Amino acid sequence: MQRWRGLEDIPEDWGRSVVTIGSYDGVHRGHQVIISRTVAHARELGVPAVVVTFDPHPSEVVRPGSHPPLLAPHHRRAELMAGLGVDAVLILPFTAEFSRLSPGDFVVKVLVDKLHARAVVEGPNFRFGHKAAGNVAFLKELGTTYDYEVEVVDLYQRGAAGGGEPFSSTLVRRLVAEGDVAGAIEVLGRPHRVEGIVVRGAQRGRELGFPTANLETLPHTAIPADGVYAGWLTAQGEAMPAAISVGTNPQFEGTERTVEAYAIDRVGLDLYGLHVQVDFLTYLRGQETFSSIEALLERMADDVKRARELVEAAGSPDTAFRADDGH
Repeated sequence: MQRWRGLEDIPEDWGRSVVTIGSYDGVHRGHQVIISRTVAHARELGVPAVVVTFDPHPSEVVRPGSHPPLLAPHHRRAELMAGLGVDAVLILPFTAEFSRLSPGDFVVKVLVDKLHARAVVEGPNFRFGHKAAGNVAFLKELGTTYDYEVEVVDLYQRGAAGGGEPFSSTLVRRLVAEGDVAGAIEVLGRPHRVEGIVVRGAQRGRELGFPTANLETLPHTAIPADGVYAGWLTAQGEAMPAAISVGTNPQFEGTERTVEAYAIDRVGLDLYGLHVQVDFLTYLRGQETFSSIEALLERMADDVKRARELVEAAGSPDTAFRADDGH
């Protein structure tokens, strides 16, 4: 799959294509419906499928300081999109100048002049251009002038998560913030992932016999609510069952919020400096303080036992969940 960081990266000889545009944070199951339809339409026409997205999130430029927690960094989104069959991802730098492009100019500069769109696939509430003035009706209107068709796909699936709310990135962010990582799995079609570099922490886990990988997470990462979780720690391509702690470590009067993962039954791991991923399967309990270190250790041993059982029952994150069908 090709990845372009700006219009100037698109090959000069790029031909017709089928395009979909959006932030697509998380590439959740609703997004997967639109992206999969984009790919299918492209295959029908015998042309490439292209996803256009933005960096940073448009809200940060339009309303500085309002950047939403991110469900997936761009490299992860691209990986998931590639798995759905996308041929190219165009990440447009979203600047103040770009935000002032009228809907008509956006269509000409991006869809017509550069991507030579044969078709555009979007959800019913798609908005674009300065002050989000463009909508699907306007996109269709311009299509008659610039020789592209518009297909509208309903992305709003529902499930039990969030009390039956339509699937959306906003819903996933809320579920994650509440610690409902099982609900997030239903919407995403896979566990919510947090990634970052393993850095040296206070070393208390090592002293207590449960050495943890302390993550320095990526900016704006959506971090689950404070508590203990079962999930996986993936390092250098190997997914290991893990007990995961999120919070400030109140037992030791900590103040800095951290994400730490203990790789269950693994001895002698040296992960410092590695970029790792933590996938959240199930919420186990909230943060607590204990009357003694012995009581803490007893509870930690129980957390590890429960985490081991839950993860073993689920299988590996690669085989237990499929990003392309939500199962």
